[in-house]
Amino acid sequence: MSATILGAGLLGRLLGVTLARAGWQVELLEQAPDPARAGGAARVAAAMLAPLAESAVTEPNVVVMGLYALPRWQALCASLPQPVFFQRNGTLILWHRQDAREAHRFEALLRATAARLGNLPEPEPLHAEQLAQREPAVAGRFAQALYLPGEGQLDGRAALDALLAELHAHGAVVRWGVTTTLAEAATAARASGHWVFDCRGLGAQAEWPADGAAGSGPLRGVRGEVVRLYAPDVTLQRPTRLLHPRYPIYIAPKERHVFVIGATEIEADDRSPASVRSTLELLSAAYAVHPGFAEARILELNTECRPTLPDNLPAVRVRAPRVLQLNGLYRHGYLIAPAVCDAVLQYVQEGHTTLAQQLGLTFVTPEAVTA
Repeated sequence: MSATILGAGLLGRLLGVTLARAGWQVELLEQAPDPARAGGAARVAAAMLAPLAESAVTEPNVVVMGLYALPRWQALCASLPQPVFFQRNGTLILWHRQDAREAHRFEALLRATAARLGNLPEPEPLHAEQLAQREPAVAGRFAQALYLPGEGQLDGRAALDALLAELHAHGAVVRWGVTTTLAEAATAARASGHWVFDCRGLGAQAEWPADGAAGSGPLRGVRGEVVRLYAPDVTLQRPTRLLHPRYPIYIAPKERHVFVIGATEIEADDRSPASVRSTLELLSAAYAVHPGFAEARILELNTECRPTLPDNLPAVRVRAPRVLQLNGLYRHGYLIAPAVCDAVLQYVQEGHTTLAQQLGLTFVTPEAVTA
């Protein structure tokens, strides 16, 4: 079996490795001129694997996909040819006293989802002394917290690099600086018998269907702004979220005292530099969690747009025989990408969508569109 994958971001690389490990010959075509500029939102994302935390702001099927993907990521990171920081040390939820009402609402949402799905761990309330034991770096600054066990994170950039190294190890061909349409790739594939997988994210905007079937509709960009800091005076043992009436701010500690901080979601396909307001809010929130961030150094201040469908959920569409589109991962790229790739692999190798149905992943075949 052979495949051409359009797009060498997270989804394209992960699908390429998934297929290559299954014995496929793989070629990736990427518009970016080199690996350092490929990856889009995946290159700036915090790469948190937090299905329970996300359950407060997303649909249950995303949570199901995230639960499926967590052990897949753990096994994958351990097997890649280059080291990838992976941590499964839970998530910490903090709030200030004036935001206690928001914390109660947040906890109620988590417990409702945990009860509905049945296989999610319960959030653990922590009082001040328990919090000091769990996360000494924030001792004395917060009276209460929630601990979400079992959740994780990884180093997204290291994962992108390691996936690329794995592709090369399998003999996959990656062509940089190539601009092509799905129609052009499909025409070439028909002549050669290849499969085509479109993983271009917002690069597929003009060719995403709006035929009224599930998973159709305009593909849009949702802007995010992310700060990367070097803070040698701060040590956090796990991703930490600070609840806020308008949005929860996350702080993801990586290796060597690097921290990825973000929260903003702006309905705009706009990659212009970050706003002063968003930057001040992110940095102020970090300082409120730990005063050591006051002396941190700003390594990067990034903006990117996540590919998002009208329902904010992912979808896979079979556009023609051996031609599939994968898109709409929104803010959940790292959380759910392995689940999407495994569902696609099952379809192309076994001809059915059982896993997609179990995960609640929208998977549209030509028959469904006709019906």
